[in-house]
Amino acid sequence: MPMGMRPADQRFIVMMIPHHDGAIAMADLALTRARRPEIQALAQRIKASQSEENAQMRRWYRQWYGADVPAWTLGGPGSGMGMAGPMGMGMGMGMGGAMPGLATSLEALKAAPDFDRAFIEQMIPHHRMGVMMASHAQWNSLHPELRSLQAAMVRVQSQEIAQMEQWYRQWYGS
Repeated sequence: MPMGMRPADQRFIVMMIPHHDGAIAMADLALTRARRPEIQALAQRIKASQSEENAQMRRWYRQWYGADVPAWTLGGPGSGMGMAGPMGMGMGMGMGGAMPGLATSLEALKAAPDFDRAFIEQMIPHHRMGVMMASHAQWNSLHPELRSLQAAMVRVQSQEIAQMEQWYRQWYGS
């Protein structure tokens, strides 16, 4: 079934899992490359929370739709388009570099001379996209437990954005 024809909760899960995978890939990199303990601690929290959220969404998907979460492809699962990750840059980051711009973002992060600065500069917009996705999805969500998870995503990622913005100002100026 094309993505646009699926129930809102099903679409959200299929799109949010690869989005989280991108943040987890960035966090994994931060665990080995970040100089500041604050960035390493944030990366550990992101990896733990978003890995658990992905596992929960996969359980719900199996329970509600009787199948495993399909891999996301441009045009929907089974479209044959073969491009991993929904909605453009930052959404499927860490999905093997199949989407133009994504591999180079992760590669640029790997090669960044100031990793901590580059991490913040990439994670803030990535989190903003996640907050937007979860905020909008709450309006149409049919399952109260998913609506609760979406609200938690908005709250936690908004707090992380504020923290990263504060560090950025403190460490790098405006």
